[in-house]
Amino acid sequence: MQQGPRTREQPGIQGSEAPPVPWHALPPEAVLDQLDSTSEGLTEQAARERLARFGPNELKRARSDSLWKLLWRQINSPLIWVLIASAVLAIALGKVTDGLVVAAVVVLNTLIGFVQEYRAGKAIQALGHMVPESTTVVRDGRPVALPASELVPGDVVRLASGDLVPADLRLLHSRNLQVEEAALTGESVPSSKHVTPVARDAELGDRTSLAFGGTLVTSGTTTAVVVATGSATELGRISHLLEQTADLTTPLTQELARLGRIITGGIVVLSTVLLGVGLLRGYTFSDAVLVSITLAVAAIPEGLPAIVTIALAIGVQRMATRRAVIRKLPAVETLGSTTVICTDKTGTLTRNEMTVRALWTPHAPYELTGVGYAPAGQLLRDGQPQEAPPGDVRALLLAGALCNEAALQAEEGRWRMTGDPTEGALLVAAEKAGLGVSDLRARHPRLDAIPFESEQQFMATLHANEEDGHDLIIKGAPEVVLRRCTAETDADDVLAEVERMARQGMRVLAVARKDAQGATSLQAGDVEDGFTLLGLQGMIDPPREEAVEAVKGCHTAGIRVKMMTGDHLATAEAIGIQLGIHTPGRPGLTGARLSELDDAALTRAVMDTNVFARVAPEHKLRLVRALQAKGHVVAMTGDGVNDAPALKQANIGVAMGITGTAVSREASDLVLTDDNFATIVSAVEEGRRVYDNLIKSLAFVLPTNLGLALILLMGVAFFPIQQAGGVHVPLMAMRPTQLLWINLVATVTLALPLAFEARERHVMCRPPRAPDAPVLNHFVVMRTGLVALLMAAGAIGLFLWEFSRQAGTHAALDPAPLAEAQTMAVNTVISFQIFYLWLCRTLSAPMREVGLFSNRTVFVGIATLVLLQAAFMYVPFFQRLFGSAPLSVWDIARSVLAGAVVLPVVGLEKWLRSRSAARSGQDEALPGGRPRLPA
Repeated sequence: MQQGPRTREQPGIQGSEAPPVPWHALPPEAVLDQLDSTSEGLTEQAARERLARFGPNELKRARSDSLWKLLWRQINSPLIWVLIASAVLAIALGKVTDGLVVAAVVVLNTLIGFVQEYRAGKAIQALGHMVPESTTVVRDGRPVALPASELVPGDVVRLASGDLVPADLRLLHSRNLQVEEAALTGESVPSSKHVTPVARDAELGDRTSLAFGGTLVTSGTTTAVVVATGSATELGRISHLLEQTADLTTPLTQELARLGRIITGGIVVLSTVLLGVGLLRGYTFSDAVLVSITLAVAAIPEGLPAIVTIALAIGVQRMATRRAVIRKLPAVETLGSTTVICTDKTGTLTRNEMTVRALWTPHAPYELTGVGYAPAGQLLRDGQPQEAPPGDVRALLLAGALCNEAALQAEEGRWRMTGDPTEGALLVAAEKAGLGVSDLRARHPRLDAIPFESEQQFMATLHANEEDGHDLIIKGAPEVVLRRCTAETDADDVLAEVERMARQGMRVLAVARKDAQGATSLQAGDVEDGFTLLGLQGMIDPPREEAVEAVKGCHTAGIRVKMMTGDHLATAEAIGIQLGIHTPGRPGLTGARLSELDDAALTRAVMDTNVFARVAPEHKLRLVRALQAKGHVVAMTGDGVNDAPALKQANIGVAMGITGTAVSREASDLVLTDDNFATIVSAVEEGRRVYDNLIKSLAFVLPTNLGLALILLMGVAFFPIQQAGGVHVPLMAMRPTQLLWINLVATVTLALPLAFEARERHVMCRPPRAPDAPVLNHFVVMRTGLVALLMAAGAIGLFLWEFSRQAGTHAALDPAPLAEAQTMAVNTVISFQIFYLWLCRTLSAPMREVGLFSNRTVFVGIATLVLLQAAFMYVPFFQRLFGSAPLSVWDIARSVLAGAVVLPVVGLEKWLRSRSAARSGQDEALPGGRPRLPA
C-alpha cells in the first residue's frame, strides 16, 4: 500500500526509509503473518504495547500562527513603518494632534488586515472529524467496542453498512461490501470490495482489497485487519501533503506590496531632499522635519487598504448572490486573473446522476434522451422517436427494473433516487419508456434473490409472472452474463457493442432471463447457464447542460479548462469531448503514467493535455504546481479529502458546498453552494469586474497623493518665507491634518462608489491579465501624472491668490489669512476629485455608454462629501482640529471652477487613447488587453 512519508515505524517495515508494504497485493494470510496477528485479533497486552509504540490512531495537527504573529504581519510593511516614524517624530516635535491622527491611521489599517487574516482556514483540523469515535474490534477473540483512537496495526475490526472506516484496512472476509470512496478517490459510484489480492501497481481507486480510513460503508459487511493508523493512513498522507502546501499570495497582494515598496522608496528620497531644501532656505530643523513628515502623510495613500478591503467585500456579497461564497477576501480579485481551471468531473461538470443513454438488443440499437433522475425523455431508433417501446426493448427495460434494489420517488417537485446510482438509472430508463416501475413490481413480485457481490459481478432475482410462471433475471458485467447465456447468443457481436459503448465512456450492464419452471427459491446452481440475453444498457453520468456553455465561455475568456478525475480514462475522455475540453485523437493521461514522468516531462504534459484520469492526491498537487511553474494562475475545484492538498496549493481553491467534505471546504478559498461549474465562470466574471474597479480606484486615488506631494514640494522650494521678530515661519499650503482629511475622508468617500460600478463591456471576451502585470501600469502612471499636475497647479494657484488677498487685510503673523488660504487649497483639491470621479467610472468607454445614473452610489458619495466638507469649513470643532476657516460662496465657486478643468483635459486624453487603441488593437487601460469579440 502506498503510504507516503511516515512519522513512525509500521509493522512489517524496518523504518520510514523502507519501501511500503503492498498490502493490497498480498493474500489475507500473508498480511496477518506480516502484522504478527490472527483472525482472532490481538490480545489486550499486545494491543497496549503497539499503542505505546505506534501512538494513537489520530492525525497530527499543525499549530496555527499566534495572534501576535498575525498582528506583526500587519505592521511589518514599509508604508506602515513610514507612518509610525512620522507619528513618533511629530509627537516628539510637539505636534501631538498631528502625530495622534497619523497613529490612528496606523491602528485602523492594522486592524483591517488582522481581522481579515484571523479568519484563515483550518483544513488539517477538519480531517480529524472523518475518523469515527468508536468501532467494533476483536480483542482476545471477543468483539468489543473501543474508541477508534485506540486502534493499532494488527487489530481485527468488523464493519457493517453505515459505518465509517476507522483506519486503513485489509479485508479478511466480506459479503456484498460496497464502500463510498468519492471523497478519497473521486469515484462517482460506491466501490465494490473483495478479499482477492490485486496487482501491486494498482492505482488507489483500484485497490479493491483495501478499505481506507475516512470512507463510508454503504452496504454489506466485512471483517478486516488494520494495516495503518493515524498519520500512516491515506488520510494521514493527505494531511502531510496539506502541511507541505504553501498559502500563496495573490497577484493583487503581490502588486500592492510592490506598489508600497515603490511609494516608500520615493517618500524616503523626497523627504530627505525636502529636508535639505528646507534647511537651505532657512527653515529651522524642527520645521524642516515637520515638512518632511507632512510630505510622507501626503504621499502615502492611507485610505487605499480600506478602499481595497471594502471593494473586495462588496465583491464577496455580489458573488454570494451568484451562489459563490468567498472564504478568503483576496480570492475575489484572484479569480479575475485565473488562466487555468482544473476541475473534478463528477458533480461539477456532470450531474452526478447516472443516466441510461444507450440500449442494445439482438435486434437493434436504441437511444434514450433526457438526463438525471427525472423520468422525462424519448426512446429513439435511428434518430426517430418511438411511440411505444418494441417488445425487445420492453423486455430489456422490464428485467432491468425488476432485478433492482433502488427506489425512485418525487419529493417537493424533484425526483430523488435511493440506492445504487447504477440501479437508479435502470429505473429511470423504464419510466421514460412508459413502464410504471411500481406497477411492474406489483405484477411481478419477487420470490428470491442472489444479491450482487463484487467477486461474482452479477445480481439475480426470481419473480412470478402474469402467466403463473416464474422468471429468473440476471444482470451484471457483460462478460459474466454472457458466460451464462445459451450458444444462440453471438458473443462477438455483443462484446463489440460493449466495446463501442465503453469507448463513449459508458458503464455497460448486460441483462438476461430464463424460465425458472416454478422454482420458489434460488440456489447457486440455478444461475450458471441457460439464460437468453435480453440486451445491454449503457449509462453515463452526463454533463450538465450549463457546464457546456460555461466551458465555451472560459475558452472565449482565454481560460483553459483541465479535467482531473479519479474515474476511468475512457469515461473522462468521453465527457471531455462532450464538454469541448478534450480533442479526439489526443489521448488523456492516467495517474500511473504521471507517476512515471519527471518534473520536466510533467510540465510539458500538463500544457498539452486537458484530461487526467485515475489521479491520486499527489498527482493533482504535482499538476497544479507544474502549471504554476509555467506562470499560470490556477483555480482548482474539488469536493473530496483527496482534493484538499491541491485546493490549498492552487491560487484559488474551489470547494463544493453540497457534496464537498469539511476538509475540502476548509482548504478552499471559494465554496460553490450549487456545486456547478457554471458558477465558477460567473465568479471569474465577477473577479474581473472587481479588479477593473480596483484599477479605477487606483487611477482615482494616486493622482491625489502625487498632487498633494507636488503641492508641498513647490511650497518648500518656491513659497516665500514669512519673517517676524527674527523668526522664520514656513508657508505651507496645507497642514498634516488637512492632508489626512483629504486622504482618509474625501478620497475614501469618493472612491468607494467605484466598487459598485457595473462590469466593463465584453469583460469575458478579453484574455486574462498576465499574473505579473503591474498594477502601476503605463495607463495608471500617465493618468496619475496628468491629473496630479492639474490638481497641484489649481490648488497652488488659488492658495497663493487667496493668501495674498487676505494677507493685505490682516496683521503680520495673523493665522487667519493662512487658514483661509489653506482651506481654499483643500476645497480645490476636493473639487478636482469630485469631477475626476466621473471620468474614473469607466476605463476606456466614454461616459455616455456607462450612463449617468447606472451607479447611484456615486451621487450618495458626492452628497456625503459635500456635507462633510461643509462641516470642515463651518463647524468650530472641525476648525480647531484641522485649522480650517469658513469660505465665502465666491471662494467656493472659484475652487469648483478650477476643479472642473479636469473634465475636458482627461476627456481629451481618453479620446486620444481610444483612437490609438483602435489602430493598434491594444488598450493599456484594460487588464488583459482589448476584448476579442465573438463573430
